[in-house]
Amino acid sequence: MNKSHTKNINKLKIQENRIRKLRTLSLGNKSNEFESSVNDKKKLIDLCSNDYLALSRDIDVISKAHEISITEGLGSGSSRFISGSRPIHSLLEKKLAGWLNQERVLLFPSGFQANIAAIQSLANRNSVVIADKLIHNSLLVGVKASSAKLIRFLHNDLDDLEKKLLKFKYTNKHIVVVIESLYSMEGSIAPIKQISELCKNHNAQLIVDEAHALGVLGQEGRGLSFNYRDSIDIISGTFGKSFGSGGAFLASNNLIGDYIIQTSGAFRYTTALSPSLAGGALKSLEIIQKNKDWGINLLKNSRLWKEEIQKSCDFKVIGDCQIISIIVGKEDEAVNLQKYLEKNGFLAIAIRPPTVPEGLSRIRLTIRKNLDRDILQRFLTVLKSY
Repeated sequence: MNKSHTKNINKLKIQENRIRKLRTLSLGNKSNEFESSVNDKKKLIDLCSNDYLALSRDIDVISKAHEISITEGLGSGSSRFISGSRPIHSLLEKKLAGWLNQERVLLFPSGFQANIAAIQSLANRNSVVIADKLIHNSLLVGVKASSAKLIRFLHNDLDDLEKKLLKFKYTNKHIVVVIESLYSMEGSIAPIKQISELCKNHNAQLIVDEAHALGVLGQEGRGLSFNYRDSIDIISGTFGKSFGSGGAFLASNNLIGDYIIQTSGAFRYTTALSPSLAGGALKSLEIIQKNKDWGINLLKNSRLWKEEIQKSCDFKVIGDCQIISIIVGKEDEAVNLQKYLEKNGFLAIAIRPPTVPEGLSRIRLTIRKNLDRDILQRFLTVLKSY
């Protein structure tokens, strides 16, 4: 084996304590309790999934998905431009556009693809993308694919963002700012009003990823961008979290929407979203629209969890809403806490570098609609005993 080949092989090696292992979990007939494996059948309360409104197990959502799969097939069988576009796709796009008060909505098989398409539709090699330090990996991949210059600003730091905007304002570079409304690891909320004003003042376009906010935050669960939608060029959303289904979408004006359809490889060259998932997402949208207090109640319960957890441990607890993180610090200790919680009946995953910075490893909890006070008290008892 030559030196070059050996060097390439070594690149594939992963540090031993950074190796992640896939695990198989089954929900059985309970919406908040996993069986940890086929062999030991250990019951674990789910404190880590993003099914915030427990709609993935809702009988009406499942029935709608089944109904659509019978009439339209389980899979779409082709891209939207060939033969994969179904009436349920168009209906879901229309209903979402109305709910979000947007001119155009386009569906994607995954949030990863949607975010790549969002970046590539606005940015190219003549652009500068100014992105929050903590944006999702999919958005970073989109920037790389667009060949735009990437500049990062400190998380939710308006002064640093404006400094970066001023640096490129009088160049020939087109500027695109990229943020999330709710950050998935910190549970922190972006100051969207101020950011949208900065973008307007400095002639920059704005993309907002609403993946974790939709269905829970904002006016009637319509996301934190809703009141500032006229200042935002593209909103990215997903059905894999609050909607309990799968797939994603981009919302924009007609001009941008048409451009994405005609130019985006992430939209054109992929099998269309499964009709059954689209049907389930449509039913979830109807349920969210009818239950306007669900998001408010979930936030109240999340605040209770955060307050009680902070009283029960010496670790710092962060998170402004349904995403709560117990900052442990060292990787090994975070993994040990995960194992202890699992031994005592709770599935709560340790988040470690490179997902979060060195020294900020944590146990990330996602509070969901079907986590009652009894589960909270049981979790607090275990946490206190650690």
